[in-house]
Amino acid sequence: MAAIVAMIKTSLVALLALALSVCAAGAATFSMKRGINLDIWDTWPDEARWGDAEAILPFPEWRKRLGAADFEQLKADGFDVVRIPVDPSVLLSEKTGALRERLFESVLESARLVNAAGLKAVVDLHLFPAGGNRKIGMAQVMDDPSLFDGYVDLVRQMGLTLAGEDPALVAFELMNEPVVDCEPGQTKAWPGRLKRLYAAARASATRLTLVLSGGCWASAEGLAAIDPKDIPDDNVIWTFHSYAPFLLTHQGATWAGDFIPYVTGLPYPPHAVPRAELDTALEKVREKIRSEAPLLRRSGLLSYLDEQVATLDTKAKLDALLDTPFRLVSDWASKNGIAPENIYLGEFGMIRQEYGNPFVMPGSWRAAYVGDMIARAEAHGFAWSIWGYGGAFGIVDEFEGRKAEPGVLEAIRKLR
Repeated sequence: MAAIVAMIKTSLVALLALALSVCAAGAATFSMKRGINLDIWDTWPDEARWGDAEAILPFPEWRKRLGAADFEQLKADGFDVVRIPVDPSVLLSEKTGALRERLFESVLESARLVNAAGLKAVVDLHLFPAGGNRKIGMAQVMDDPSLFDGYVDLVRQMGLTLAGEDPALVAFELMNEPVVDCEPGQTKAWPGRLKRLYAAARASATRLTLVLSGGCWASAEGLAAIDPKDIPDDNVIWTFHSYAPFLLTHQGATWAGDFIPYVTGLPYPPHAVPRAELDTALEKVREKIRSEAPLLRRSGLLSYLDEQVATLDTKAKLDALLDTPFRLVSDWASKNGIAPENIYLGEFGMIRQEYGNPFVMPGSWRAAYVGDMIARAEAHGFAWSIWGYGGAFGIVDEFEGRKAEPGVLEAIRKLR
């Protein structure tokens, strides 16, 4: 019996190697230029409700409010690709066992809905932290070998679901922003895990372009730590994300650490206003820290604010911060013979308004930031997808279906 099992394993490995060699013969079959991320959730239902078809389907949840006309408008606005974040926690949850087949089918229908409007689709398995409304998140998948095994199997199943689609219209992104390998000096875990995910996806989706990232939140540094020779396949697009500088792009975000929630009202770009105006805005942030932050954290938060502002308070400093991830990825691509069209800035953007926070970022600031990031991506020949359609970072909608200010969309329309 052991000999038979060994023969079967050897045959499977040989078949996979053959499939990989066939896939590696050509360049990426999927191409893109300008994209937008859809919303991963609107109402964030509790996991206790995930077994209820009325609560969880259609999936992803944006299908309940977006239709053909919305995607046709995105096409008219100048986008050519839509990134579809899909919450893997739903597909890993024991609550959805009876609905699993319908959930996969609904993801496929979502990609086809996007394609029907003349847009390409990147199906993105989008893990994020677990919380009060879910048991499985990024940390659990990364820390529990059995859960990671389950995630690998999920990648295989999603690949099989998408395998029959036109590879010029649908691409498959295996994991969003892996939170691993962020500590300097530690043994790198992500390259080995990436190879497992890649093998699972390629074994089931032999024709689709796969979108792969580095570790540490899909950062430029994480991508530069990857040796692409470990993935013997030309039908791959490499992705990275950048929200630099975080101090300005995430103002007021309550979920992004204990510092940034106190920061609102800092202009973009800071050097575009008189220094006295910037100093007034900074003093308001300091006053908020002094009055609202925990007593033992105030001194550290105030020092951190000064430290961060000192890195971006002139045009030269800000340009350096914005340029760094693009230059790092460009150098990595050049070194490894990767064409710029196979590089994808999968996320960037500036917050509009944190839910429950009265401060609304002026549309002109957001448009200026988005314009600066797009200019850099396109100067390097990289594709991009802005975050996102609605919610805190929304450029089309804000909350509850209300329309966001048109400034960012107007800037993008001018690129046509």
